[in-house]
Amino acid sequence: MEELLNEWCKELLKYQKDDAGDDLKPVDVERSVAYAKDLLQGLIKLRSFQQGVSVFGSARLGENSKYYRSARELGGLLAQYGHSIVTGGGYGIMAAASRGAHEYGGRVLGLNIELPHEQTLNPYTTDNLEFRYFFARKVMLTMAAKVYVFYPGGFGTMDEFFDILVLMQTGKMPKMPMFLMGKTFWKPLEKFITTRMEANNLVAKGDRTIYKITDNVMDVVKAAEKLGHHKIDENIYDSMRLKKQPAVNE
Repeated sequence: MEELLNEWCKELLKYQKDDAGDDLKPVDVERSVAYAKDLLQGLIKLRSFQQGVSVFGSARLGENSKYYRSARELGGLLAQYGHSIVTGGGYGIMAAASRGAHEYGGRVLGLNIELPHEQTLNPYTTDNLEFRYFFARKVMLTMAAKVYVFYPGGFGTMDEFFDILVLMQTGKMPKMPMFLMGKTFWKPLEKFITTRMEANNLVAKGDRTIYKITDNVMDVVKAAEKLGHHKIDENIYDSMRLKKQPAVNE
């Protein structure tokens, strides 16, 4: 990885000497390398992990929550069917799904984040990685999975949900199975999307078909089974090659 980062630095220094002038400052180079390091360590880790099911949700929901119990059940079922679990590595829903998979000997990838006052890695992961930047962690939570499950959560969960939804909506990634788990929690959001966004032509009617609201964990298992088991080191998004972007003045 260090060799790749060194190459990245060389490319940046070349850019600094090109027609762009001296706009690229040393602090920008330093920041860019830090971003690249977070992304590279994630991409390397993903190549050693079979794509599975990414589970999102609040870290504040404990064992007495019906959503915790549901996520634990889901993790166990997916492990029994041979599907790995990917989470943000924290507690609450993340720990519940990881715990369920762990109890059945499943493989669990926890993608943790450095935060000043919270986000301790739960004890149920078999593989883990710590990120400095949220955006790099979200890239890996997306690329590591073939199915996405969103349990009730706060701003972070909403951010992750809409990030992936927009990627699918705009064709930046294929439309993959996406589930919102918990009808009571998610239906009011769908009503807002319908009565405020759709009604004002801010989103297309077909956009709501990208995700499914459900209470049934078997919907997720069936979707994962339909996609099948991909080999380690094969990523279903590899076919989406990076396209060269035109220069600003072209």
